[in-house]
Amino acid sequence: MADLILHHYPTSPFAEKIRTVLGFKQLAWKSVLIPPVLPKPDVVALTGGYRRTPVLQIGADIYCDTALICDVLEHIAPVPALYPPLHKGMARTLAQWGDTTLFWTSMAYNFQPKGLADLFGAAPELGKAFADDRRAMSTNMTRLRPQDATGAYKSYLRRVSETLGSQDFVMGEVPTLADFSLYHPLWFTRVRTPSLAGILELTPAVLQWMDRMAALGHGTPEKFDAESAIQRAASSVPASLLTDSTFQDDHGIALGARVTIAAESFGAETTEGELVAATRTHFTLRREDARAGTVQVHFPRIGYVLKKVETPA
Repeated sequence: MADLILHHYPTSPFAEKIRTVLGFKQLAWKSVLIPPVLPKPDVVALTGGYRRTPVLQIGADIYCDTALICDVLEHIAPVPALYPPLHKGMARTLAQWGDTTLFWTSMAYNFQPKGLADLFGAAPELGKAFADDRRAMSTNMTRLRPQDATGAYKSYLRRVSETLGSQDFVMGEVPTLADFSLYHPLWFTRVRTPSLAGILELTPAVLQWMDRMAALGHGTPEKFDAESAIQRAASSVPASLLTDSTFQDDHGIALGARVTIAAESFGAETTEGELVAATRTHFTLRREDARAGTVQVHFPRIGYVLKKVETPA
């Protein structure tokens, strides 16, 4: 199998989610560090516009969004499983809640003045650049104020604690997808904004579970550079690892049409290309790039908007 190449940066919570999944599955991977803010020319050469973090590259196939990346890693290494048969639906449902409601609540809590001082105290100009970048990514989003987020975060931590009970992990004695999606927002609080991490001490069971998650490690990373990753794409032939292929037409858009895909809300930059797959779980675009060559860019169906590119009359 071609190398797993993860484009990420150390402080990204969603990248930590995938790094921990790689540890759970004990996979080797190549680590390409990318900027946390625009410009990201090397990322865009591969994705065509999408710039959220992380991105998984396998040859000339580019997988966007951690929900889809987890599906790919499950295909590559089905044991240990992220989606145990008895808990598949609930694991995905809890994971979606963790990646959305819990994540945005935790970030609103983390990005109050003490948290910002932890992150950018020595470099306020970086803090301003980060804030400006994320403001541009979150146009039209409703964001919680830190005061409101604090109470909600405490409630959500209690819910996680109650769900754990006396179990080692959220769904039982082994981790599932739900654990990784609930873990990464809390990891950010604990590791990246330690001045605010006292909120976690209200739920000791959560802290103990976080220790078990951290012990999974990050697999076996190897440093890799962006230019080599782009050359790898240019010298490879696209070959998706996504297993579902039945066309599901919910838009009246035929395969082969010129389309754009963008996230519904946060980071809504568009990627344009030829629609080559629209299944019950994902979309795939084929696109050409001067540096990366012919690539396939894959998105989950949930959370993304597909539109046909209308040609002028």
